Amino acid sequence: MYDTSEDFKNFIKNPTQSQSNQLDILNKISLKMNISKIIVNFLNILVIKRRIFFVNQIFSTFKSLASKQRGELKASLVSSKKLTNEELEVLNKDLSKTIGTSISFDYKVDENLIGGLKMQVGSLMIDTSIKNKLKKYEQIMLEV
Repeated sequence: MYDTSEDFKNFIKNPTQSQSNQLDILNKISLKMNISKIIVNFLNILVIKRRIFFVNQIFSTFKSLASKQRGELKASLVSSKKLTNEELEVLNKDLSKTIGTSISFDYKVDENLIGGLKMQVGSLMIDTSIKNKLKKYEQIMLEV
């Protein structure tokens, strides 16, 4: 919700909002969304301590630590066309099998690649895009 609603993001980041107003709004949202009591209490503490604007960073860091604890790797995948869920699953299964650990993708579409894929797993970068191949040919032609 934080990432999709600009109004909610501004509400959270606005230091002039009163604590009681923020607590009231967060509690109403948590009731509608059926958020666990532990998370609600944590958010209330962040509001009371005036640290609620860190909520996005806190949750992203927590997800990263939990993923690392489970032995998952985070990979970035960029394709020139939208891949189906089946194609993503097959790619994920093959890569997980090759590397020996489960992988979660951060998937994006970039039509500027013309064709192919770009993938980064940790420090390993795999670029099979046509844009990259054209760039290599251009460098070779400039050197000659």
